[in-house]
Amino acid sequence: MIMIGDQSYDLSDPLVLGVLIGAVLLLALFVMIGVTLGRSGRSARMTEAMADQMARNLGALGSRVEGLSNAQQQLSGGLTHVSEAQAASQAQILRLMEERLSKVTEVMTQNLSSTSRNTAQSLGELQQRLQVIDKAQENITKLSGDVLSLQDILSNKQTRGAFGEIQLHDIVSKALPPDSYSLQATLSNNRRADCLIHLPNPPGPIVIDSKFPLEAYEALRAARTDRDLTEAARAFRGAVRTHIKAISERYILEGETADGALMFLPSEAVYAEIHANFSDLVQLSFSERVWIVSPTTCMATLNTMRAILKDARMREQAGAIRKALSQLHRDVELVVERAGKLETHFDQARRDVEGITTAAERAGKRAARLDAFDFGDQEVEGPQSVVQLRGPE
Repeated sequence: MIMIGDQSYDLSDPLVLGVLIGAVLLLALFVMIGVTLGRSGRSARMTEAMADQMARNLGALGSRVEGLSNAQQQLSGGLTHVSEAQAASQAQILRLMEERLSKVTEVMTQNLSSTSRNTAQSLGELQQRLQVIDKAQENITKLSGDVLSLQDILSNKQTRGAFGEIQLHDIVSKALPPDSYSLQATLSNNRRADCLIHLPNPPGPIVIDSKFPLEAYEALRAARTDRDLTEAARAFRGAVRTHIKAISERYILEGETADGALMFLPSEAVYAEIHANFSDLVQLSFSERVWIVSPTTCMATLNTMRAILKDARMREQAGAIRKALSQLHRDVELVVERAGKLETHFDQARRDVEGITTAAERAGKRAARLDAFDFGDQEVEGPQSVVQLRGPE
């Protein structure tokens, strides 16, 4: 520690130490210059000038050293303030980070909980859907077996005919009352019809026979070349033509059945194929009075027949209906007559009740007078019989 004027300087400070070393070197330089000048005979004046200059330089150097010390102190205070501010800022940042981390942790916990619940719910729904899929797979497996069984049934002509008859029976039983048709009815020519509808004349009983040209239709669908398609169409046309001719010859009997019959096709696809691509077969059925029907059109036709049956039965029962209406009219007349008599009885009963009420009121008044021993103002009604008192004998 050294003192220059009123200012103290710490020798441990590198800046002060450097300035002092520079001053010493400068002073040595000046001394050497003074010695040199003294030898040359001009040392006195120059030494004095140099001393003054050195003094001024040392004063300026002291001022600069003092400014540097002040700047150092200010810098130290600024660094301390910056350090404190940085520490406070770091503390605040840490606090904010802890708060945000806490919020983020809470949000993540909630999200994880919600995600866990949603995942559990999704897994539950997935399990239910898998169960539904398993059931559907079982149904598909069962349906595949049923389809194979149906193919086995349709591959045989006899079983295929039974299949068409069963389907026809199901449709007829849903559309008509049981007493309006017969299954496997035998006609006078010993031909057995699949179904005979008992319609009134006209048109009379009409036959419905089931036919199913499956092989010819499948060959038509499986044809890939023009030649195969032509041959399959020829075979299909021949099969349907044969069925139409057979029904026309066997089931249209004059005087016994209607002037026409129905050919039931248990397949909508076969029915659509005939009407779409084989118009000649449709024309043939018209000329042979054989009407081709599918399950859908057969139901519509049977509903029309049911209306005809209902109208015919209503006409048959018209006499009975008129008789029932006449009896109903007589019953209504009797009800009106008895209602009039009952009204007369009610009127007589009303008058009797009014008389009874009047008599009861009059008797009540008399009883009140008797109770009060009021005999002076009693009204005399009708002749009064005077009872004579007998004297003593």
